[in-house]
Amino acid sequence: MATIIYLDGPPTLAMVAILEFTVNAEEFLLGGTLEQASGVELIELERVIPLGDQSIPFLWVIADDFETFERSVRSQSAVASIDQFGVIDRHGLYRIEWAIDPPNQLIDGLVEANATLLEAHHGERWLFRIRFPAHELLTQFYTYCTDHGIQIHVERVVPLTQRPRRGPVFDLSPEQREALVLAIDRGYFETPREVTLDDLAADLEISQQALSDRIRRGVQQVLVDSLSALEDE
Repeated sequence: MATIIYLDGPPTLAMVAILEFTVNAEEFLLGGTLEQASGVELIELERVIPLGDQSIPFLWVIADDFETFERSVRSQSAVASIDQFGVIDRHGLYRIEWAIDPPNQLIDGLVEANATLLEAHHGERWLFRIRFPAHELLTQFYTYCTDHGIQIHVERVVPLTQRPRRGPVFDLSPEQREALVLAIDRGYFETPREVTLDDLAADLEISQQALSDRIRRGVQQVLVDSLSALEDE
């Protein structure tokens, strides 16, 4: 991992930036590997651990048949091993180690830029939300992708500034915001509920489990931001 020296002191909130981008699975080894996996409903990148010359990804996998998923991943030549650390409500936590070097240029670029993974999951394309401690490091990552021929589509860049005193700012992904707004508008949170999760999922053309996960993560983020704002008052 790159060593970062701040000549003018540690980074401030005004220096920090959040990058949201999408990327096709074939643009990076992890995405291409998981694109070939079978028996999977949803995959989320939990974190990346630098280990020696490799960046080891940890994944949450939502599936009904984990054995099929594991076999399909192990059968690929780029994979040295895949290990499961446990299953909670159809969510399995996995670690992948690679058999080739360099293993994963996109992920290595994030590690070198000292980026923090906020969210990453696959759909038609992979969506990443990344926090960089300085704009210069965001630029470094973008240059890294260009130099390595990795085509990313920047959705937005959000500078992290001091939150206003009046009311919280909810750091939701577009998918989480869409899911929560639809759920509220259709009466999902009413008692009794006016719509089912299956109906909402059909409207968004995603699986029921994927929608449930978006709502859960979105509600969690709203609560965290709201409570943080109250503590700052």
